[in-house]
Amino acid sequence: MSVASKLAILRELLESAESNIRSAKQIMNDLVKGTGPEEQYTKMASTLSAHVTTDEGQIVEGVFDGQNMIDSDKKSYPVPANYASKSKLIPGDVLKLTITQEGSFKYKQIGPAERKRVTGPLTYEDGQYRVIANSKAYKVLLASVTYFRAETGDQIVLIVPEFEESEWGAIENVLPKNEMEGIENMEIDEEEKKIEKKKTKISSKKK
Repeated sequence: MSVASKLAILRELLESAESNIRSAKQIMNDLVKGTGPEEQYTKMASTLSAHVTTDEGQIVEGVFDGQNMIDSDKKSYPVPANYASKSKLIPGDVLKLTITQEGSFKYKQIGPAERKRVTGPLTYEDGQYRVIANSKAYKVLLASVTYFRAETGDQIVLIVPEFEESEWGAIENVLPKNEMEGIENMEIDEEEKKIEKKKTKISSKKK
């Protein structure tokens, strides 16, 4: 087995071990704290406008928590995963929901939360996709993974709240694993070439 192959296998083993350790730490921290980010979003939602009835229908404002919208009365409304994925919604975004007279739900983002970008590999554990970044495992929607055709091991550019703690993030871009391996192998090949050149120079000097 070549040096490049051995290094690639070792890198995968280390990434897997680090992923498991980070997930364990996150679960432990959640158990110790006893409270999660949900309380933050409920508190934010309590400052929003109450329900209003217009000619268009009933208007409800709320805060996105990663999967649902929470209103000022702590009531939860399901946000379509496809809409959340394509709109790249993140926890803390303020939404306006219009419930028409026909009963249909129409969402609109009216107050985006401050954002930042992090990068890490996509993993799959216990029926949930996660991105490991900054020593944390962020959950991502299955609809986002499907939309971007991402696979475990791919490097993900993830959008997360800049200031608030969050369990969820929104996928912005995907760098496939095979492309990353190609780049890494090129770097390894370059290192091996440098080593061979040094060996050749040393041999020439001895002669």
